[in-house]
This record gives sequence, structure tokens and C-alpha cells, in this order.
Amino acid sequence: MLKRLHKELNKIRKEILSLGAMVEDRIRLSISAIESKSEEISEQIIKTDYEIDSKEIEIEEECLKVLALHQPVAVDLRFLISVIKINNELERIADMAVNIAQRVIVIAKKKAIPFVFDYSKMGEKASYMLKNSLDALVNLDSDLALRVCAMDNEVDQLKNEAYDVIKEAIRTHAENVGFFINMLLISRHLERVADHATNIAEEVIYLVQGEIVRHGRYHF
Repeated sequence: MLKRLHKELNKIRKEILSLGAMVEDRIRLSISAIESKSEEISEQIIKTDYEIDSKEIEIEEECLKVLALHQPVAVDLRFLISVIKINNELERIADMAVNIAQRVIVIAKKKAIPFVFDYSKMGEKASYMLKNSLDALVNLDSDLALRVCAMDNEVDQLKNEAYDVIKEAIRTHAENVGFFINMLLISRHLERVADHATNIAEEVIYLVQGEIVRHGRYHF
């Protein structure tokens, strides 16, 4: 019975890491779409979102099945609880990639208006946080997970900078307010990617240490 439980847990571990790789790819594509104003890349992200949704449901069902059949305890139970939460966070990150793609499609139609904020740094940091939160999961590295949590404020600061720049752009070019609002929404979506990556890192800390560290309860 125990051998079968561990076999099922290993399968779930592989599936959540596979989903993580899929979501990482979507975020990379969405950041590329921002930089290139690519409607083609954006449409690709939107059309393939169903793949993420299907995988997320599959993983949740597998976790619930193991909980019901094997009634795991201790670290195995913590693992399943963490995977269920991380699974949801990854699906939400993929939703942010779709939201970004939708904003880019609108922005791309206004080709004569230059970007008023460079999102490359913000996108790079959010993507880096996601990658490292997943690396922390793979390696059960709570120190790396803590470093991911520490980066969240950096992304928040970049979002605030974007807000200030775009607010001034709206004030001076009110005729393009729709364009600038979509630009502002991109900053919000990237900030949410960082938030969800932080949540994943927090779940890794719980998995490794058995300690709940949500709501800024970190010890750097």
C-alpha cells in the first residue's frame, strides 16, 4: 500500500512540474508579446489556454483521489496540500499570461503610439521569480523560496513606477486614454504573476519546514 502511495505521489510530482514548465513558457511568450506588440504570439497564448486548464483539473483530481484512497499523513499529506495550492497558483499565472495577451492585442492596433513604459525589467523579474519558485519546489529548497518572497517588493516598486509614468501620460495625452489604461493593466498583470510566484514559494516553505509563512511572515 505504501509503495503504491509513493508511486502515485511521484506521478503527481512529475505532473505539477510539467504544468509549471507549461506556465513558464506562457509567461515567456507574453513578455515577448509585450516587447514586440505581437498579435500572433498573443493569439497563440489565448488559444492554448485550455491546455493549462485541463492539466490543472487533472492534477487536482489525482490529488483528491490519493487523499481519498490512501489517507496520507505527515510529509505526504503536506505534499498533497501544497500541490493542490501550487496547482491553482500556476493556473492563475497562466490566466495572467492570457490577460496580458488580450491587452497586447488592443495596444498593437495603436501602432503610432509609442510605449510609455519599458516593461522588460518588470517582466524579467516576474519570470525569474516564477522560475525560482519552481526550482525551489524541484529541489525542496526553502532558502531559495525565501529569496523569491524577498523579490516581491521589487516588482511592486516597478508597478508603482509604471503607474506614475502612465498617469502623467494620460494627463498630457487624454485622447489616448484607452491605450494607456491597457498599458497600466499590463503592469497589474505582471505584478500578479509575481504575487502568485510568491505564493508558490510560500507553499514550498510550508512543504519543507511545515511552517505557514503567508502574509509576510518571513524570516530573512
